[in-house]
Amino acid sequence: MSEVTQILSRIEYGDASATPELLPLVYDELRHLAAARMQHETPGQTLQPTALVHEAWLRLVDSGPSESWNGRAHFFAAAAEAMRRILVERARRKSSCKGGGAQNRVAMIDFGHTDQTPIIDLIALDDALCRFESRDPRKSELVKLRFFAGLTSQDAARILGISTSTADNDWAYAKCWLRLEMSGEAL
Repeated sequence: MSEVTQILSRIEYGDASATPELLPLVYDELRHLAAARMQHETPGQTLQPTALVHEAWLRLVDSGPSESWNGRAHFFAAAAEAMRRILVERARRKSSCKGGGAQNRVAMIDFGHTDQTPIIDLIALDDALCRFESRDPRKSELVKLRFFAGLTSQDAARILGISTSTADNDWAYAKCWLRLEMSGEAL
């Protein structure tokens, strides 16, 4: 049993001194997940990966004693879900009229942005993912682990208890389904 799993077990049994011990062990991995997730954000994003990790950590720790994690994989899946919710909430706030959603940003200087990372509408993705989850929960969970947690196909397959080839097939299907659903071309 890994040290992280042992600390999570102690937290589950109400050991308040275990929570501060967990952060140093998982911080680098959480920071890596947040940085990978932030690559998909629009240019000019003011949220930094460090702030995303801290916000997710507060949500995970403040969830109270009712939250229990069945090991390291479950903890990181919960962290990925917390990051997803934070980013979606932030996108919803920014797109509201009060948040300046009706305003277009005009760049004073065009630096010729060369980043080839696609810009993804998180609100549309979240809505499509909710519809997909009611249709196929396992594939939806795979999308969360791959896209929001930045896990590899092998790691996600291990967490879901499926083979890597099944995870690859599910990932290909999920990407196509979500792309069609988000473009409005769904059957």
